[in-house]
Order: sequence, then structure tokens, then C-alpha cells
Amino acid sequence: MPIRPWKVEFEDFVRARGPALLRYGLVLTGNADDAADLVQEALLKLSSSWRRVRNKDDPEGYVRTIMARQHVSWWRRRRREQLTDEVPALVREDEHDLKDVWQRLRALPPRQRAVLVLRYYEELADDEIAAILGISQATVRSQASRALATLRVRAQALIGRWG
Repeated sequence: MPIRPWKVEFEDFVRARGPALLRYGLVLTGNADDAADLVQEALLKLSSSWRRVRNKDDPEGYVRTIMARQHVSWWRRRRREQLTDEVPALVREDEHDLKDVWQRLRALPPRQRAVLVLRYYEELADDEIAAILGISQATVRSQASRALATLRVRAQALIGRWG
């Protein structure tokens, strides 16, 4: 049975963008195994709508939205954080800044972490973040404010230890 052209396009997309999606999943979840599960579930959902999505401007944005929504669904069900003790080996050694950022982000509650990832990594506006996470824009702003305040306090504490 011959392979259909849309299937080849989808496989090419997965090969080309899979590593970036996995890194995005890692930033969202904080765990390499959960990130892989998140990407796999999102790609399964994407595959069923690929024929419709493939001709849009941003199929990767579409799958990232699926991932963010799926992650929110997971942490709403779990209501607890699952953190790793160390940064997974998935992060290359030359990405020292990403390790440092992740170590600071991983201690935040899941909703605050998701808001910061969507705002600063995905560069989304508050209304887009609110739609993805299913919360109000005011909640987006308050979660971002709390997360940044927590990060500032922790940074000041580190500076105080060195000074």
C-alpha cells in the first residue's frame, strides 16, 4: 500500500521539529519522561488533523498549543508537582543558560511555570495565554507577577550568600 503524501509531510514535520517540541515539553513539564509523553500525545492529536493543519501558517504553533493545553489538563488532575532532582540529560552541555533557567523555574508551581513559559518562551500575549490555560487574563497577570516575585527573592538570596 503506497504512502500518502500527507503522511510523508507529517513524518517530515515530526523529524524536523520533534527535537524542538521535546525541549518545549521539557520546559513545560520539568521531566524528560513526561516531556516525551506530552510530545507523543500532542503528535497523535496533530496527526488526526494534519490534513487540515498542514497548510496553515504555523503547524508548530498548533502542536505547541495542544501541548500546553494537555499539560494544563495533567496538572489540574494531579494537583501536585512532579519534579526531578536534576536537569535531564536531554539538555546539551552548551545550553548552560537553559539549565540555569530550568533550575529556577522548576521550583515554581505548575500554573506559574506554564504562564512564564508561554509568556517569555512562546512570546504569547496575556489573552492568548488565558485562552490556552483556560483562565482569565487577570489570573495570567497575577500568576506571572507572583512567579517573577518568587524568582527575584530567590535571586536576591543567592546574591546575599555571595556578597
